[in-house]
Amino acid sequence: MESKISVWDLLQRSRNYDSAALLISNNRQDRHSKYELIWGAGAKRVFSEPRELESCRGWALGRIHYAFKNQKYFRVTHQNLAEFSQRHFEFFEPEELIVLPSSQRNQVDYSREANLGTPITAEFKCGTIQSKYLETVEQIKECIKNGVFYEMNYCIQYFTELNIDPYDWFFRLNEAAPSPFAAFYKSNGMYTFCASPERFLQKTGSQLLSQPIKGTRKRNPQKDEQDREELRNHVKDRAENVMIVDLVRNDLSMVSKVGTVEVVELCEIYTFSHVHQMISTVVSEIEIGKGFEDVLEATFPMGSMTGAPKIEVMKYIDSMEDFTRTGYSGSLGYWHDGDFDLNVVIRGYEYAENKLSYSVGGAITYDSIAQDEWDECQTKASTVRSVYASNL
Repeated sequence: MESKISVWDLLQRSRNYDSAALLISNNRQDRHSKYELIWGAGAKRVFSEPRELESCRGWALGRIHYAFKNQKYFRVTHQNLAEFSQRHFEFFEPEELIVLPSSQRNQVDYSREANLGTPITAEFKCGTIQSKYLETVEQIKECIKNGVFYEMNYCIQYFTELNIDPYDWFFRLNEAAPSPFAAFYKSNGMYTFCASPERFLQKTGSQLLSQPIKGTRKRNPQKDEQDREELRNHVKDRAENVMIVDLVRNDLSMVSKVGTVEVVELCEIYTFSHVHQMISTVVSEIEIGKGFEDVLEATFPMGSMTGAPKIEVMKYIDSMEDFTRTGYSGSLGYWHDGDFDLNVVIRGYEYAENKLSYSVGGAITYDSIAQDEWDECQTKASTVRSVYASNL
């Protein structure tokens, strides 16, 4: 019998390279995904612009930071200093590559091959105290009342100084919260990794597909169906989701053939290891002559992580949040012969030079109750904290 491909083994092999990436689906049934696992390491070429990547006729793995919005497409500047200095757009053509299609998902071994050792005790500090968070939510609602924007995805960051093994840490995160868009990315000693449930954008042939998430409930397996129905029928969560769906439809329309933008799923409930999520699916047919650069200019960053209208609300995000988003709410994914699949970097960590951080957030609308929004942030943070749930 052919041996399985070990996730643990691939992480260990990644130690030997300055550039490495691992994308895994954790056996999640997704009719839109083509691959269960993609691993690449070593950089033959590095692409620092979307237009450069369009010349790649093979595979490339990479990341897009949230701050990429500032580089060329959106005239929005950061008010906060970036914690990590990195390229905001980076894809690499790997020297070594392993690709396993979804049809062979049973050939991936997600189990441990060695004892991971004693968990590290970590104490994270939140850069935004609860009272400041509640106050800012009220300021956001006042902006909405005055017609400045309609919805903002307001986020907070937790951080600590800690010497960790990022390969071990990602493996624990994935073991604790297996997700369909889990990803690990390493570039010159800087790491981004996540247990993401959300797809940002996929291109297959001429079809574009986006699956924004708005609406989250902490999972209690004893009352799954009850909680799913409560989320499905929750007026505020549905309103948030529909608002972002409209934004996605508008974004896609700028690079799609007229009349091809279609909502094929609206406010469907998906269940993951720790939470239930409300997800919609929007598809379109890309307009002839539109390339990757055009698509990113129209759609990035994802509306589920900004709010609406996108460009206006991003100006306020930069001034109201107490940290600068880098990898968080950006994207990790692959490029292959003009097709691509990109996730939303949430439920994860960034790590470099003994600095470890994670961020969480949620959509604020005029009907938002500040304390409830704070509580939702803690629910989302619990997924990230589950790496070391016993002592966090």
